[in-house]
Amino acid sequence: MSKKYLKWVFGIAGLLFFFFIISFLFLAAMPGHNSLSFSDKVAVVEVDGIITEPDSINQQIKEYGERDDVKIIVIRINSPGGGVGPSQEIYREIKKVSVKKKVVASMGAVAASGGYYIAAAADKIIANPGTITGSIGVIMEFANAEELFAKIGFKGYVIKSGEYKDIGSPFRGMKDNEKKLLQDVIDDVHKQFIEVVAENRKLKLDVVRRFADGRIFSGAQAKDIGLVDDIGNFQDAIDMAASMANIKGKPIVLYPEKKGIRLWDIIFGDAASRILNGFKNSYGLQYLVSYGISK
Repeated sequence: MSKKYLKWVFGIAGLLFFFFIISFLFLAAMPGHNSLSFSDKVAVVEVDGIITEPDSINQQIKEYGERDDVKIIVIRINSPGGGVGPSQEIYREIKKVSVKKKVVASMGAVAASGGYYIAAAADKIIANPGTITGSIGVIMEFANAEELFAKIGFKGYVIKSGEYKDIGSPFRGMKDNEKKLLQDVIDDVHKQFIEVVAENRKLKLDVVRRFADGRIFSGAQAKDIGLVDDIGNFQDAIDMAASMANIKGKPIVLYPEKKGIRLWDIIFGDAASRILNGFKNSYGLQYLVSYGISK
């Protein structure tokens, strides 16, 4: 192989390597590509809409918890709550990651019921003065269509293995012993909610019980009773997080990747997706505010 040919090979390889380095540094400096930077970062996890599934949120929390360059996590909450189980799973994941790094909760328009349950796991909670929050309570809803079915001549038949297997069936009214059974479950899950708030907010149980009747609060009211630490917007939460993590200067912020738009959303709009999510979680225990509040 001639020396001239080798010079060409090495020259091209050098140019390609130089181009790669320049491109890498250029991308690292661009907004939206901050993940390429080696500096300390604040990572944002979004909890948006009715809480029906925790997997994607928990995966983000776990991944950020394992990254050395992520020094602190901000949970941005815009949610009226949702299923008890999903809310508790996200809460649990935040508590696990908080052993390794601090977590700040930033409340948007609404962070109530299950949304507040999740926020309670954070080291600090920041809300707007007009954020709707609180709604510490549990709800189950059933429909009794027995009279309607009778009018239209519709009959339903249920074959069951035990006395309570069809509890809440729309084909009949609910018996007193069935209502008591469900109320006992509601009371137990409500007790869990109260204990979580009291433990994380360092409040006495009796104090929490006094306002844990499902009522909502503004962010300013929530601060007065100890449910929120500070009043501020999302940027204030980022700044607080950077300060807590001892990040000097303007912090580099990692945002979650935006999901692609689905055909369903293009044709029917985002509202349709919310309705579908509501149906997915329409049965079972819910930490969900029911004041007709929308994002």
